[in-house]
Amino acid sequence: MRIIDLLKKESIQLNASPKSKSEAIDMLVELQVNGGCISDKDEYKKGIIAREEHGSTAVGEGIAIPHAKNKGVKAPSLAAMTVPEGVDYEALDDEPSNLLFMIAAPEGGGDVHLDVLAKLMTILMDEDFRTNLLAAEDKDEFLKIIDDMETEKYPAETTDEPKSDTAKAADGAIKVLAVTACPTGIAHTYMAAEALEKAGKKLGISIKVETNGSGGAKNILTKKEIKDCDGIIVAADKSVEMGRFDGKKVIKTKVSDGIKIPEELINRIEAGDAPVYHHAGAKNESDSGDNESFGRKLYKYLMNGVSNMLPFTVAGGIFIAIAFLIDTIAGAPQDGNFGSHIAAAAFFKKMGDFTFNFMVPILGGYIAMSIADRPGFLVGMVGGYLASTGSTFASVGGGIPSGFLGALLAGFAGGFLMLGIEKLCDRMPKSLNGIKPVLIYPLAGLGLIAVIMCAVNPFMGMINNGLSNLLSGMGGSSKIVLGCILGAMMSIDMGGPFNKAAYVFGTAAIASGSYDIMAAVMIGGMVPPIAIALSTTFFKNRWTDEERKNGLVNYIMGLSFVTEGAIPYAASDPLRVIPACAIGAATAGGLSMAFGCTLMAPHGGIFVIAVVGNWALYLLSLAIGSVVGMLLLTLLKKKKS
Repeated sequence: MRIIDLLKKESIQLNASPKSKSEAIDMLVELQVNGGCISDKDEYKKGIIAREEHGSTAVGEGIAIPHAKNKGVKAPSLAAMTVPEGVDYEALDDEPSNLLFMIAAPEGGGDVHLDVLAKLMTILMDEDFRTNLLAAEDKDEFLKIIDDMETEKYPAETTDEPKSDTAKAADGAIKVLAVTACPTGIAHTYMAAEALEKAGKKLGISIKVETNGSGGAKNILTKKEIKDCDGIIVAADKSVEMGRFDGKKVIKTKVSDGIKIPEELINRIEAGDAPVYHHAGAKNESDSGDNESFGRKLYKYLMNGVSNMLPFTVAGGIFIAIAFLIDTIAGAPQDGNFGSHIAAAAFFKKMGDFTFNFMVPILGGYIAMSIADRPGFLVGMVGGYLASTGSTFASVGGGIPSGFLGALLAGFAGGFLMLGIEKLCDRMPKSLNGIKPVLIYPLAGLGLIAVIMCAVNPFMGMINNGLSNLLSGMGGSSKIVLGCILGAMMSIDMGGPFNKAAYVFGTAAIASGSYDIMAAVMIGGMVPPIAIALSTTFFKNRWTDEERKNGLVNYIMGLSFVTEGAIPYAASDPLRVIPACAIGAATAGGLSMAFGCTLMAPHGGIFVIAVVGNWALYLLSLAIGSVVGMLLLTLLKKKKS
């Protein structure tokens, strides 16, 4: 199959003039529909937009390659459009895009077309080729230019591998190796590969690039090549096999860097400016040269634990809340057995408590696992369990449960502890390698984490109890201030560190029995999308056509507690949108606290309103906060012409 087999005349438009990225997408989708390979236009476009939300598919050099692989496509196809004046497609180099190709791939189809698409990504890196395409006077000439270039680069007598002008070093070895991979494996993977190969040719340095695309790994690096090379560049936005690079100099970076700064990456390898990668067993490979700060790594470790803990928190919290709701409806006394008087309530309460009990150990286990992979999981899990119970060491003074904070400590301590144990074990005879992961690591790690938790449980328990008592003893005004702060934090970065910190605080409060904090946290996260949706509905002259069209979706996202729906609006005008949303969210959070609203379910938005304490006032708080945000947006935003 060749490139022109996927590109029909009906799917080509020359000399187009879209005014915006969204308009360009609409025009390309229509071209795809004209080609007859789209079965569901809306579904396909939804896939295109979803891909753009992960990062622009404009890769620089005037090229944009939006793509989607979903059930709205019945056969692989291409659409192409030239835009002589260029269109702002949010490219990596901040330059307008004037040559756009849109890829459609069927969800359940074969991957034969991916090789053809890889060829397209490769030849688009040729500047003369792009110039000729832009100068094409009609569709026939446009197709002929592609056909001629494909024939030259991929002659029929060879395989589908491109001709390589890169020579090997004098000793026959390839000096630099690389691996490229993007989440979809369709566009950026091959663009980065071609950019690195061109940079190697320009610098006179031999290079081989393995591509991890949707069709699987191609041009795979051999053991001998890895052994003999000077270093490896891993330009990837998804996981790739790293164990084979143990002991080699490795630079791990984003796939966009492979496209944008290939020469710099190659020069760093040749200058020796790359750390040596060490892969002990199945150890996490995050520290392989991407120069992340230690604080950033700690944040990622924490978020790994929190993300794996959330299903237990959400499910357990909702089950317990349902139990209370059943007993409330039945008029059961609100005593020490509240939530267990009715048989159905007792079932939900027991299952909720059972699930909730896993929350703290899971947090510790997955934090440790993100640091030291599987060897760390046992240590972090047991440390988290000891934090939640503490009863194992009551005889030696460690029997005070340290709860959520103790699990955090157990996770980080367990992970770094296992890294140290693995490093010490590296000095052991190689004949013992087989029993390290199944005997030595678990025994040593378990013994040491038991001692650590025995020592820290009393102190962490006092801190945990002190925090709980502080929250319980807060007066009305103090709680209102806390609710305002938490609501604003949920809105400041909409899914970023502040948002996550507030959310983690809310889930920790649930674990300690403070349910009003989670109510303020969730309402703060619901306000930004709703405020924006209201503003796009009632004050349309403050927004563009595209923003107004997408505003309706934010009603659903806000009511579902998906704060990220506000991100595109905040990104386009942060100085106005973020303060307005933050003040609206703070208002809602403060009112929620003032009205004494509670929430045991740490997610769900409007769909868990039945288990919200003082639900009517909670809805009123949400409405007031959203209206405040809407009015501030209207006041701060300028009218659109």
